[in-house]
Amino acid sequence: MNIHEYQAKELLKSYGVRIQEGIVADSPEGALEAAKKLNASTGTSWYVIKAQIHAGGRGKGMVNETGSRGVVLAKSLEDVPVKAAGILGGTLVTIQTGAEGKKVNKVLVAEDVYYPGASEPKEYYLSILLDRGRGSNVIMASTEGGMDIEEVAEKHPEKIIKEWIDPKVGLQPFQARKVAFKLGLEGNAFKEMVKFITSLYNAYVGSDAAQFEINPVLKTSDDKILAVDAKVGLDDNALYRQKALAELRDIAEEDPLEVEAGKSGLNYVKLDGNVGCMVNGAGLAMATMDMIKLSGGEPANFLDVGGGANAVTVEAGFRIILQDPNVKAILINVFGGIVRCDRIANGVVEAYKTIGNIPVPIIVRLQGTNAEEGARIIDESGLKVSSAITLKDAAEKVKAAIS
Repeated sequence: MNIHEYQAKELLKSYGVRIQEGIVADSPEGALEAAKKLNASTGTSWYVIKAQIHAGGRGKGMVNETGSRGVVLAKSLEDVPVKAAGILGGTLVTIQTGAEGKKVNKVLVAEDVYYPGASEPKEYYLSILLDRGRGSNVIMASTEGGMDIEEVAEKHPEKIIKEWIDPKVGLQPFQARKVAFKLGLEGNAFKEMVKFITSLYNAYVGSDAAQFEINPVLKTSDDKILAVDAKVGLDDNALYRQKALAELRDIAEEDPLEVEAGKSGLNYVKLDGNVGCMVNGAGLAMATMDMIKLSGGEPANFLDVGGGANAVTVEAGFRIILQDPNVKAILINVFGGIVRCDRIANGVVEAYKTIGNIPVPIIVRLQGTNAEEGARIIDESGLKVSSAITLKDAAEKVKAAIS
């Protein structure tokens, strides 16, 4: 589960991570009040107005309706509501949102932390995530903060610092010092970075996060280290014990079909293809999408109905897939292990009759317990559904359906 920048910063702050202070607002008038409060608490006279959406690249993105960037600077209190109005309610298009963009319902009014001083401010990159290959958490850092880390990794891989942490042992003080040293820091900035990394790691573990990305981490002109931005992804499987964090979910930022699928206990991810997939099991779903591509089609979705598929879940899957106008055919690929193939077949027939006329061909590939009986039920149903036993047969029927 992703959360907004303003929520992520409050989470980090609760663990002692120094942040760029800010206040969220949902109107130009609210943004002005937020700026006044910031002025009183921090003394800042310049303000950064940031669109709050679940996507990166906001500073380079553009609001369609006004031409404003997703992150702008206001150099006076009077300028704050004007700049906020140029973002709020608009559709922000970034490299991560795609051409459709995302509507901006809130902005974060933050203090300007790039103030003059004894030295020039410097930006760094820092993230924490799970390295599944090593079974360890890993801290990734770079002196190239503010840039896309993928670009840095491609062009300057030597500038990516990695430090692996055994989750059974936890982050050791020498490891935090090692990262700070490799970033070229010294003096008070070095001590501040060590403290920052330690607190950030504690927040990562304590919140059951899947990923923390702080880009940039800023060394201010007076050697403070703070998070200017924060991208936090929480582990969905741990939300049952993170009830306060679970309440931060913003459904408006999620794909409506994925939200609907979740309510029915389905695992759904929308893609850009023309063949809808309904499968029981994530591994089989991946293989099914490969098969569709090999047959000349493109998968329109990932949809796992789970091991206990029945008429109710199949019907919910049909309704979700059919909301995608690009779908030209639906492939149901089921392995009858936990659930029998004849039960799935009856579920497909029952769901089809409940929905009524389905405008696209449906191919049902059944393999496993009672597969032949399941195929017979499909073939004798009199519906616009065809059965398949082998992957090759299913692929050929998909190809014919979309040709």
